[in-house]
Amino acid sequence: MTENRLTLAVQKKGRLAEGGLDLLKRAGVKLAYGRDDLLRRSENEPIDLMLIRDDDIPSFVASGACDYGIVGENVLYEAQNKSSRMADLEIALKLGFARCTLKLASPRDGDIKSVSDLEGKTIATSYPALTAAYLKDRGVTAEIVEMGGSVEVAPRMGVADAICDLVSTGATLEANGLAAFETVLESEAVLVRRKTSSSGIIAETAERLIERFKGVIASRQTKYILLNAPRDRLEEVRAILPGTDAPTVAPVVGREDVVAVHAVCTEAVFWSTLEQLKAVGARSILVMPIEKMMA
Repeated sequence: MTENRLTLAVQKKGRLAEGGLDLLKRAGVKLAYGRDDLLRRSENEPIDLMLIRDDDIPSFVASGACDYGIVGENVLYEAQNKSSRMADLEIALKLGFARCTLKLASPRDGDIKSVSDLEGKTIATSYPALTAAYLKDRGVTAEIVEMGGSVEVAPRMGVADAICDLVSTGATLEANGLAAFETVLESEAVLVRRKTSSSGIIAETAERLIERFKGVIASRQTKYILLNAPRDRLEEVRAILPGTDAPTVAPVVGREDVVAVHAVCTEAVFWSTLEQLKAVGARSILVMPIEKMMA
């Protein structure tokens, strides 16, 4: 770590890298480009990025080589179940991207349909520690075969009776004649740190960065709505606006019977929402994204 500069570990390539760099950009962190493939410095904040394999991020943060890290919950919990050295790690913030699900799956036409059916069976997975912990919690004993990839072919090749693997659409499972029957973990990207985290300037930088991240995450889930509505139907309009507390109501020049309504909506705004607003007399409805937001 560089003195008085926060060091943040980010995946070098992949979904976590793309999402992490986009989050930093939206949080106003400008990164300099250089020849170093491992380290990138911010031009406007006391922050250094260390670009490494996602599997190594928990170790770098736990050892103090990095102050914070952006990593998937699946990778974090696998590391914590493997080594007691990771016990000091905690989630500072859930980041809302790189979502995936770790599921148990078995041949569609087979006899394994529940966790209890795995007793005495063989399970192939890239997450042996997570899988073992999950089975132990449910009182099931099974043999676990660790695989680095292509887990979904294990039952077809006779390597295992079932698998525990990351699932997004389920298309890969279906293509290999498998069906998921149990969710082990719902995962997303998280910001991790040590429970005994840094103090002083680094802590201040981290607090500022986390607040910016929260603002970026909130703005992604929020829309700004502007519309004109009949004054006598204002309460109906307010009831339709999703997730809004107290909209701003302003007069419309030359119209005593119409008001302008401005609202920050923290829930999804669908076409059906606009149609409902129009049905109660709202007109000139405008929905806009929010780039930055701070409570």
